[in-house]
Amino acid sequence: MLFNSLQFLLFFLVVTLAYYSLSWKGRWVLLLLASCYFYLVFKPAYILILFLTIVIDYYAGLWIERTQGSNRKWLLIISLISNIGILAFFKYFGFFTDIAVTFLDQLGLDAAAQRTNSAGLQILNKVLLLFGQQPATSFALVEAFLPIGLSFHTFQAMSYTIEVYRGNQKAESHFGIYALYVMFYPQLVAGPIERPQNVLHQFHTYFKYDFENVKAGLMQMAFGFFKKVVIGDRLGLIVDHAYNNSSEHNGLTLLVATLAFTIQIYCDFSGYSDIAIGSARTMGFTLMENFRTPYFSRSIAEFWRRWHISLSTWFRDYLYIPLGGNRVSQSRRYLNVFIVFLVSGLWHGASWNYIVWGGLHGAYQLMAGWRDKALSQWGIKFPEENKAYQFFQLSLTFILVMLTWVFFRNRFAPVGNALEIISKIVFSPFEGPLSSPLNTTELWFCLLLVAALFWKEKFYFTIPTRSNLAFFVVFPLLCFLCYLFGVFTSNQFIYFQF
Repeated sequence: MLFNSLQFLLFFLVVTLAYYSLSWKGRWVLLLLASCYFYLVFKPAYILILFLTIVIDYYAGLWIERTQGSNRKWLLIISLISNIGILAFFKYFGFFTDIAVTFLDQLGLDAAAQRTNSAGLQILNKVLLLFGQQPATSFALVEAFLPIGLSFHTFQAMSYTIEVYRGNQKAESHFGIYALYVMFYPQLVAGPIERPQNVLHQFHTYFKYDFENVKAGLMQMAFGFFKKVVIGDRLGLIVDHAYNNSSEHNGLTLLVATLAFTIQIYCDFSGYSDIAIGSARTMGFTLMENFRTPYFSRSIAEFWRRWHISLSTWFRDYLYIPLGGNRVSQSRRYLNVFIVFLVSGLWHGASWNYIVWGGLHGAYQLMAGWRDKALSQWGIKFPEENKAYQFFQLSLTFILVMLTWVFFRNRFAPVGNALEIISKIVFSPFEGPLSSPLNTTELWFCLLLVAALFWKEKFYFTIPTRSNLAFFVVFPLLCFLCYLFGVFTSNQFIYFQF
């Protein structure tokens, strides 16, 4: 069920109104059933996978809490292997099989490579048939069969057992509440990736109707819809026009499309997060912030403190720190940072482009560390308070991030395609005419929308929802603008595929 659909709006209204008419016992049942329905609309059979991981992690949490000694660690390992195993099979089985086939080909073992490829497809197709899916003819088509949001709810489930093991969270004895923690519909398929300390206790709380919460939630949802359907999906027309036939366009067209994608993916994903956080808030729940004006960052490190915060903090707490974090030598710390970003790239999907995307962000961090060390040794200090220098930092960070989005957008094409696009942008921007699917007026309208977005982001502007007048003026206006200027072509949110 897409957030940007009439079906979701009706679903949201019915669930929210019913929620406030029930007692606490009725509320958690309603939300769990509604979340199941929400997921069933996408791919019904895959809810069995979700249910399997819920059962495993629920009992793992209870047993970890009741067990002493080294057995606690083994219970945690079993839980993590179960989650990662399911994620790895559905998301990466074909990718790693392709790597094995390529490796055997390079060794001249053509027959072995063919057998490996054939066996891999047979295994995958047996599982797909088990879940009522049509067999895939190649691994390249597997993406269409992935359980939606698998990476998100898998990571959220793992955070629960890890926190119980660490003693930071009491194991949840109520099976329905734990299932709701994993399946809560607003953030089920694309986050924020929550921690049990933040949300589990909220599902035990009876929230009284609060008009201020409802106003704030609806306003955040309206801004999210505006970013998605009015700005993001409109820019997506430019992006698709250029990237779907990149060989036919000049560098300037591809540069404009890359800039458009840089804004599109932010509007798409932060728009989803706004809708998720806002819809939860209308019922009294508080979800974590996921974006904090990332394109106003002055370094790559700062960018990652502002972009997809729930994922970046997850990797910090559950991968970077266990690897040693900042407690190790500088060279080992650099290696840890690079590993985290490579894994982060792979988390997004089974593609070399995602790995390159993550690797570039890791390399940026390493180069920044080496630069800072060298400047410190040479006694050089830059004027951090100087506005011109700040603008230079901001612009350079934006350009470096935009460069990586070329690989991200080109996710399932060969890496060479992304390199060719970058080469055209840098070396032959004017070879051929600039082309766009939008006319001049529509392009100026897009530019105006982006300028308005950046103005809002720059001042972190929020409508004062405690003012009833402001709410009853701005909220209907945003809804009307979404209806009037929105692009409604059932565009799925980009991060739903992860």
